[in-house]
Amino acid sequence: MSIDYTPEQLQIRDNMAKICAKFDDQYWLERDEDGEFPEDFCRAISDAGYMGIAMPEEYGGAGLGIKDCAVMVQTITESGAGNAGFAAISIGIFGMNPVVVFGTDEQKRQFLPPVIKREDIACFGVTEPNTGLDTTRLKTRATLKGDHYIIKGEKIWISTAQVANKILLIARTKDISETKKPIDGLSLFYTDLNRDYAEIREIKKMGRKCVDSNQIFFDDMPVPKEHLIGEEGKGFRYLLHGLNAERIFIAASMVGLGRCALQRAANYARERVVFDRPIGQNQGVQHPLAESWAELEAANLMAFRAAELYDRGEECGLQANAAKYLAAEAAFKACTNAVMTHGGMGYAKEFHVERYLRESLIHRIAPVSPQLMLSYLAEKALGLPKSY
Repeated sequence: MSIDYTPEQLQIRDNMAKICAKFDDQYWLERDEDGEFPEDFCRAISDAGYMGIAMPEEYGGAGLGIKDCAVMVQTITESGAGNAGFAAISIGIFGMNPVVVFGTDEQKRQFLPPVIKREDIACFGVTEPNTGLDTTRLKTRATLKGDHYIIKGEKIWISTAQVANKILLIARTKDISETKKPIDGLSLFYTDLNRDYAEIREIKKMGRKCVDSNQIFFDDMPVPKEHLIGEEGKGFRYLLHGLNAERIFIAASMVGLGRCALQRAANYARERVVFDRPIGQNQGVQHPLAESWAELEAANLMAFRAAELYDRGEECGLQANAAKYLAAEAAFKACTNAVMTHGGMGYAKEFHVERYLRESLIHRIAPVSPQLMLSYLAEKALGLPKSY
């Protein structure tokens, strides 16, 4: 299995690398310290026409495939922007997939161009504090009253809510006791994040300070009926449609982050001299880095294999989940090895690798844990009994 990039994909990589070069290590170090949202970076991506890379051309997007988008996000993280750079634009490049696939023509014309142009900034409201990975048990309610739904409940770990004016929100429109399956009765909305009815509290966290994470409390927030995406009660199924693409993007981005950390470690190992020889001459330093290189490249093959299957319309659930698992583990290990290669200086912010390590933990945990992915692979690939 090999990855054959088209000339267009190579051009995407080169163009994105040039954009990212304007936002150097010092830029991301400062954003990690001051927590300022990297809006100028997002604007640069949008102005170059890449925010709508995977959205239809008729609505202002580029109409390209998942593999093209994976090339883009990997270039961003590998540049040193890391997970912060990826997370800042993620909702804009693939988070709107349910609207693209299941929205009406009128909804697409209304909702997609402003996101592509960065006139609207959206966030994604799924996770809740009391349900965790058991997403079918979500409790936030959407009650239809006249021509509006009324939203009441809470969401957690909602990225970019501090800067967003829109939200893609899933809520229960029918009580779970009234449905045949827990997956039923959940509906999807794309609407205004109305701060008159939504209290947004930022969560202090260990990494990616410049891309905020939040808890949101909805107190009877009105949502027009026309902001319902697709049919009532099918919202969770709409989200499932885009999960494989999300897994692929995360995998590609994590490989990029791991490569960035690994390259910094290799550079340091060549230059750092102890006992009259570069530390990179020692096999105790070489072998962990070589092992990480092999693991990252293997994860990359799986990620782009999944992307190719997705773009051909073929089943790719196993490959997408395996890619996300392999890439997250490999990136975490590569970032850890990078810190250890730097020794004490790996703990210093000026060498950046400690930031990469902190950021690598995010997608090792979310949006689905490694344990749950292994359970999925055990069931679907090996035919073992479902364990959850």
